[in-house]
Amino acid sequence: MKVSVIMGSSSDQKIADKVVEKLNYFGIEHEVRVISAHRAHNVLVDYVRNSEASVFIAIAGKAAHLAGVIAGLSIKPVIGIPVKSSTMDGLDSLLSTVQMPKGVPVATVAIDGGENAAILAVQMLAICDDSLKEKLEEFKTEQEKESVK
Repeated sequence: MKVSVIMGSSSDQKIADKVVEKLNYFGIEHEVRVISAHRAHNVLVDYVRNSEASVFIAIAGKAAHLAGVIAGLSIKPVIGIPVKSSTMDGLDSLLSTVQMPKGVPVATVAIDGGENAAILAVQMLAICDDSLKEKLEEFKTEQEKESVK
């Protein structure tokens, strides 16, 4: 498995669907799980430590500690997706995801930025995969064509 997509709650499914759609577009092997950093901490620790993923994508809202906990447990890259909440429009989860201590990096995308998280994971994987690099270049070319009228 190349990418592990972990949601803190099943309420984050819509964002996970965006991630999965883009990973499927590029043909990236992935797994999607729901594991709360707060309510199922031991399960998360066991999962991360035993995962064969090359990249983790963590999706969480409110007190969004999921990405940081994963980054603290793994040497693999972690991409955090803060989720828009009803309380602070996602600012709480954005700050929880982006403000990490030294030595525990989390690459944070925009609030509800599932598509960009998937593309960032693809870019990371393409560093060592020429066929994936070609697919990514084709994708960027298509984006360029769609952006010019």
